[in-house]
Amino acid sequence: MTDTETKYWIVVSSVDNFHRTKDLGFTIQGLKSRHRKKAEQMRPGDKIVYYCTGVKSFAGISTIASEFFESDEKIWVSGNEKRAAEEYPFRVKITGDLALEDDNFVSAEPLARQMEHARKWPAEHWTLAFQGNVHLIPAGDYDLIRTAIEAAT
Repeated sequence: MTDTETKYWIVVSSVDNFHRTKDLGFTIQGLKSRHRKKAEQMRPGDKIVYYCTGVKSFAGISTIASEFFESDEKIWVSGNEKRAAEEYPFRVKITGDLALEDDNFVSAEPLARQMEHARKWPAEHWTLAFQGNVHLIPAGDYDLIRTAIEAAT
């Protein structure tokens, strides 16, 4: 993959953090401090799919509109009490493509069973594919998720 090819990312967050991004009009997305290398790979035109923990669902899609930058403005909150001070310092500007209302979120389980990204884990442990804050996924997985989100709008 070259630097000019579109990359597809899954950002894993709580429903609350998805709402924070949505409430800001899908203008900015933060990544946790341990994901600097991934933030450095993000380019304008790349796509972000939002996976919400707890409800195990896909909630929306945005397009990255800037190179990464750093900020300590408190926007997102870690659900892990040990990381309550996490600032999500690595950020990209974004534009919203698709955003579902909570009651229309797309269940991830049937899609995960079809995703190349999730094949690394046994089928009964599909949720392991969504551990951590950010994942690079193949274009085919993105297309699968986007089609399901479009159908739910």
